[in-house]
Amino acid sequence: MHTLENIRNVAEGVPTQRMGTSLFSSFAPPPRKGVHGNPFLSNAFYKEPEMSTFPILGKISAEHFLDTYWQKKPLLIPQAIPDFQSPISADELAGLSLEPEVESRLILEHGNTPWELRHGPFTEECFATLPEKHWTLLVQAVDHWVPEVRELLEQFHFLPGWRLDDIMISYAADGGNVGPHFDQYDVFLLQAEGKRRWQIGPVYNEHSPTLKDTPLHILSEFEVQQDYVLEPGDMLYLPPGVGHHGVAEGECMTISIGFRAPSHRDILMQFTDFVADQLPERLRYSDADQQLPKHSLEIGDDAIDRIQSILQQYTQNRTLLAEWFGKHMTAQKYEGEPQEQAFSNWQELTNTLDGEDLYLGHDTRIAFHKPSKSIELFINGELFTGDHSETQHLIRQLSDDHYLDFEHWSSLSHEPSQSLILKLVNIEALMSSN
Repeated sequence: MHTLENIRNVAEGVPTQRMGTSLFSSFAPPPRKGVHGNPFLSNAFYKEPEMSTFPILGKISAEHFLDTYWQKKPLLIPQAIPDFQSPISADELAGLSLEPEVESRLILEHGNTPWELRHGPFTEECFATLPEKHWTLLVQAVDHWVPEVRELLEQFHFLPGWRLDDIMISYAADGGNVGPHFDQYDVFLLQAEGKRRWQIGPVYNEHSPTLKDTPLHILSEFEVQQDYVLEPGDMLYLPPGVGHHGVAEGECMTISIGFRAPSHRDILMQFTDFVADQLPERLRYSDADQQLPKHSLEIGDDAIDRIQSILQQYTQNRTLLAEWFGKHMTAQKYEGEPQEQAFSNWQELTNTLDGEDLYLGHDTRIAFHKPSKSIELFINGELFTGDHSETQHLIRQLSDDHYLDFEHWSSLSHEPSQSLILKLVNIEALMSSN
């Protein structure tokens, strides 16, 4: 059965089979066992690498990839995941795009206007009117909704986990593409189903000419330097700024693993806002050392020196920088539903969850920083400091193992450690298997 007909059937609630995948049954596949049987979290993206070789990089070491390719030049890795089977079908991807809380887009090369962009959620009527060719469905943060997709992150432990943005998955009809363009971040393009031809160009920037009359940033001049056809399991790494153009050869699905890279603009704006929110109004520009000016309207170098000194008080404060950066890089892009009932005290928590192990939630973002005598834990944009040895050990175990067995966590005796567990459970950063 043709893909378009299947997706139309999905939109109408009719189970179908396509591209060699299982029948459509729900918008998100049921979770499967992860770390230590945890149904919420795979062993994804938090552990420090113990080896320099990672199968997904093929024959090169992680050190060679980082030294030679990371943020420097593209790399094609044939059969990065041999015999790869997509963790989500095109039918299920289409089903996700019908949900209002899921960010999705449709791009039609020959729509009502050239390169028409539509935003989800979509309806069955929308899918029913799509053309046979030259359109693409893109769904953001599929790892947030589908635990099986998030398990792909196990392959990327050679990079900082806090750099991860999300996993976007695209389905394209024959000829479907989003035009030649470049991204501002690192991305790994893993072919999931079908074939896609990728043409790679040089590095572009904001001054490169783009097509007008479309909200998409499509390059109007694109020089092809490399040309590849990717099949399931093949992967292409692209650094920021590298031009690329992917066109489906027949229907296909592509998985994009993107990494956060805050712009200098965002860094300055977000950090200064973070600092300013903590400062009292009484701290003001002062010039008790003011000398007689040469001209009453001149802004002298002494005034610029005072302003620079004020700014340096904060930009050179590594404690402030670490706190802001940890919170910023672990902030959740998509927040879940708030917990209906929170635990009010430690006794209530241990009684209610008697005998249950605790696991990091599947969409929990975690990082840690080690000042001289403590450990700072960042989870979902919040900071938790461990000064006591018990709390420090607890933070390291969470970072290493992503779970706490009941015997361990229920026997914590230090009040800050208990408070940390209570807080993480109440914000659902830690969850029981039941």
